[in-house]
Amino acid sequence: MSGEEVNPAAVAQPVEDVQGDGRWMSQHTRFIQECKDGEPDVLFVGDSMVQLMQQFEVWRELFSPLHVLNFGIGGDTTCNVLWRLENGELENIRPKAVVLWVGTNNYEHTAEQVAGGILAIAQLLTSRLPKAKIVVLGLLPRGERPNPLREKNAAVNGLLRSWLPRLGQAQLLDVSREFVPSDGTIIPQDMFDFLHLTSTGYRTVAKPLSDLLLQILEETPEERRASLV
Repeated sequence: MSGEEVNPAAVAQPVEDVQGDGRWMSQHTRFIQECKDGEPDVLFVGDSMVQLMQQFEVWRELFSPLHVLNFGIGGDTTCNVLWRLENGELENIRPKAVVLWVGTNNYEHTAEQVAGGILAIAQLLTSRLPKAKIVVLGLLPRGERPNPLREKNAAVNGLLRSWLPRLGQAQLLDVSREFVPSDGTIIPQDMFDFLHLTSTGYRTVAKPLSDLLLQILEETPEERRASLV
């Protein structure tokens, strides 16, 4: 994409209420309320991969003790997450770390556009939360066997690996290789529908993510002394 073209994956848009029940906007409104009520050290934001994580034991075991908020909505694209964050979901909170996981639902966009959309969200987060560290989770492979969407997600991760370090506060955590054995076949024990994770699959993601978050949240000796004064 040339610098003059607008990246459609970086245009903030709410989800169209096709069903007519207002569910998506209701969830967004609830998240804004949670910002007023909670003081998270870690904010998770993204699509169903984020939303469903809190249903598993690994969430209660590794992440709940870190004072977290989970702002995941199933089906969200980079455009939807960008809109939510621009419209109230960052108000009144100052997390020390933000975990961003989105992009696999951007079916209409090229790998370069998706990576650009994720980068736009990361840029927004760094501008609104200048003291926070941003952890972008790489897109996971999808489909039982090698396919074009898998190749696209891998390409997105490759672009993010080179783009994110420029932001200073952001880094990529990519565990996608853990899900693809040498024969290229994903097993249902990791992804029950070859997209969404099982309890075992979430553990594969959660352990390195938890280690990284603990490292980010660990106070320096100077900070610890200051808090005791």
